[in-house]
Amino acid sequence: MKLTVIGLNHQTAPLNIREKLAFSAANLSEAVRDLNVNVAAEAVILSTCNRTELYCVGDADIIIDWWANSRGVAVADIRPYLYVLGCSETIRHAFRVACGLDSMVLGEPQILGQMKEAVRIAREQDGVSTWLNALFQRTFAAAKEVRSLSGVGDNVVSMASAAVRMVEQTLGDISNLNVLFVGAGEMNENVATYFAARQPKSLMIANRTLTRAAHLCSKLGHGAQACKLDVLPEILPRYDVIIACTGSETPLITADMFQAASDKTLFMLDLAVPRNIAAEVADIDGVMLYTVDDMAERVASGKEARALAAAQAETMVQEKVGEFVAWQQSRQRVPLICALRDEGERARQQVLNNALRQLAKGTPPEEVLERLSVQLTNKLLHSPTRALNKADTHDAHVVKALAEVYHLQRSTTVN
Repeated sequence: MKLTVIGLNHQTAPLNIREKLAFSAANLSEAVRDLNVNVAAEAVILSTCNRTELYCVGDADIIIDWWANSRGVAVADIRPYLYVLGCSETIRHAFRVACGLDSMVLGEPQILGQMKEAVRIAREQDGVSTWLNALFQRTFAAAKEVRSLSGVGDNVVSMASAAVRMVEQTLGDISNLNVLFVGAGEMNENVATYFAARQPKSLMIANRTLTRAAHLCSKLGHGAQACKLDVLPEILPRYDVIIACTGSETPLITADMFQAASDKTLFMLDLAVPRNIAAEVADIDGVMLYTVDDMAERVASGKEARALAAAQAETMVQEKVGEFVAWQQSRQRVPLICALRDEGERARQQVLNNALRQLAKGTPPEEVLERLSVQLTNKLLHSPTRALNKADTHDAHVVKALAEVYHLQRSTTVN
């Protein structure tokens, strides 16, 4: 069983592959539980619009087989897009992801919250124990410090601000537009907040549960209204801007929902993985459909400043990884240290009991103390002396190690 991360992201896999391997919020808990019970000793699944990663203690090949089977795809079809990292690489990768250094938008802050939520869900399913608990505790602490000291999160052009800019460049003043958000999750809430600040002509939140949509409307203000997803086919023609991001595994908006031709331009942005808007919608006249991958080109401003901060952050991350690896190694030595001290304690108790028996027989104390010191010395030096006597030219490291432990000046070498 080894600490590993198996994953894919916006750099290694196109959207049509990422959406096949993503886990929706609705089935994430069940997936973590199944992975943890049947495949891995510990498991956390991070699934966002830009990445899906399985942080596990287990066999990577078996985990990949489980992942492919759970998503109904062939291992051979997904292998080229996956990265599989070993223990130290997993630690570094987790730190970089949490700091926003591996994100489409360099330094974006949402990923840290998404990682924390993934760990929370895994804890509920008993997927987090010694290894992953230590990994993510150190990861979150490192991310907080690196973000604060390096400024890697400064000058970030977010998905939300980029979306507003795209709409303004395409359709003009948002105050003249009717805007529809499909989904009331964290991503849409962030984007909707930016749009609400521009005071659109109307703002509608469509969601599976009306209560959650209404709650988001109350936070946005500006006359935002709520509706359920089942009315989408009849209300779509009313809007100039449609932004979708839900956990649905199948498209919520399809081409057949647009029956009548329209002479106006419709801006559509699908931030979900899997996609909420069918790809065929892009073929409809007047529709401008963008996906989450299309946003990459829109977040380039401030790139140079972020790159300088990122370089500093990378150096800090490497230092934090070194500290964590050193801590891990020290923890792995604890059982050996305990065993060594136990052996010394057994030797001490044995010679002490012998000394007490000699005193009880009337042996002079000076003689007892002399015997005790000789016996204790012999017992404590028996193992290292035997190791030195058995050492040959292939065991020079044994000689060197014992010389260093006992601070000895070696005048001879092993032949």
